[in-house]
Amino acid sequence: MRKDPEQESNIGNRWHSDHSYDAAPALGSVLLARETPPQGGDTLFASMFRAYDSLSDGLKKTVEQLRAVHSSRNVSGRDSAAYYKGRPGLAERFSNADAAVQDSIHPLIIRHPISGRKALYVNPAFAVGIEGWDDGESAPFLSMLYKHVVRPEHTYRYQWASGSIAFWDNRATWHYAVNDYHGSRRLMHRITIEGVPLEA
Repeated sequence: MRKDPEQESNIGNRWHSDHSYDAAPALGSVLLARETPPQGGDTLFASMFRAYDSLSDGLKKTVEQLRAVHSSRNVSGRDSAAYYKGRPGLAERFSNADAAVQDSIHPLIIRHPISGRKALYVNPAFAVGIEGWDDGESAPFLSMLYKHVVRPEHTYRYQWASGSIAFWDNRATWHYAVNDYHGSRRLMHRITIEGVPLEA
């Protein structure tokens, strides 16, 4: 992933987890910093374990009954114009309407496939609604959950240096690439690791 000095927008400058639109979402990602700006360009992470743990007992009971619809169309398909609004150049680089046809449904609360620990599993980039709810019901409910996830006590800021490597679990975290290094180049190499279907 590269941002050149003349580019205004960067990749990943919104909270998200990778590939939640797949039936078996990505296990995780490995990112290697090849070239970093003199300052800025950090990545924020949010813990979905902490986000789940800090929900009220009543909200946990409600959310545990729900499943979200995730779609690649929102970011890479025919519906991507709204997603990239105000971020020049990205739609042309990452939209692929013919290939972006993946839709999946996942529980809002999952048990982590390895640890068995409960995590909140929502995704502001790819979740397009709650199964069985209309848009007017889904949108405010998901928005409330998104605001809960990014509370300061759930987040961490990672500062990159040339040669740094980060490995994160997409089933248990969100990430956000901060776009605060205009006029500098940032070059990262990423590997995405195949995952397994998620269970409530």
